[in-house]
Amino acid sequence: MKDLSSLHTFGIAAHCERIIDIQHEHDLVQLQGVSPLLILGGGSNCVFVDDFEGAVVRNQLRGVERTESASEVMLSVASGENWHEFVTDCMEQGIFGFENLALIPGTVGAAPIQNIGAYGRELASFVHTVHAYDLSTQKHVVFNNHECQFGYRESVFKHQPCRWFITRVVFSVPKMLDLETSYGELAALTDPTPHSIYTEVCRVRRAKLPDPDVLGNAGSFFKNPVITQAEWLALAAQHSAALHYRVDAHHVKVPAAWLIDQCGFKGQARGGVRSHTTQPLVLTNIGGASGCDVLAFAREIRDTVLARFNIGLENEVRLIGRKGLVTL
Repeated sequence: MKDLSSLHTFGIAAHCERIIDIQHEHDLVQLQGVSPLLILGGGSNCVFVDDFEGAVVRNQLRGVERTESASEVMLSVASGENWHEFVTDCMEQGIFGFENLALIPGTVGAAPIQNIGAYGRELASFVHTVHAYDLSTQKHVVFNNHECQFGYRESVFKHQPCRWFITRVVFSVPKMLDLETSYGELAALTDPTPHSIYTEVCRVRRAKLPDPDVLGNAGSFFKNPVITQAEWLALAAQHSAALHYRVDAHHVKVPAAWLIDQCGFKGQARGGVRSHTTQPLVLTNIGGASGCDVLAFAREIRDTVLARFNIGLENEVRLIGRKGLVTL
């Protein structure tokens, strides 16, 4: 059995039967007939809650290609590239747009699966195409932006995680792009620039979120729930301090961290798992956490929020059990 504790940032002791490294696209033929299997990028958005009875596939594809026209820069990025390093390289090369998404952990290949987003930007606005290998047919497929079916933390790839191995993401970045400073601390910036946005996003994330190299965690454990306008008005009538962000004319997003904090979970621990002291949305491994600890505490948080606010929380992290994904 292979040790997985160092391959996911939550750091729970878990094992798998086999580890397969993909360093070149032609290595993908090794995956034919392998089942069950789990494709792993940086391990920053998953928690192994049990030993995995199959093969873990590590994405180690590398490389970035750049072309440009008068109006845009096209970046073709191998899926194993580190996301934050890619964002930082773009900043250094004068390619702006990704600065709001700085310091999000994980790989480029994992980014479209979750349609990562932060501070008013979503990855979907920059994706031109996603190149993937269909493990069920052993064929390469190219998805355009529409075919990716992006939504809030959603994509076509998310619900068939063992079918698609994303090999490359092609981004289209306009050279004339308005800065996004409407969200959170960015609204207080004076004369914002891409570099000041990047710096502020990194500062805020480092201040609020624990470093997984120091304290095991998988980032935001729950999604921010989206509710209807009518549900929001009912919530606001009872809780005047409630926070929200408008999604469209009929829906708003309520910060899951606020809901969890209102239920008194910030800083609380169950077994080896704690709701972080400065960001209750993040569950941390304070030492010796087990998969049972994670599931039990997450379910307690979910059930308490539902009972108090009638709002259901869904896990954002992938929870990996013996055969694959498990649910709360």
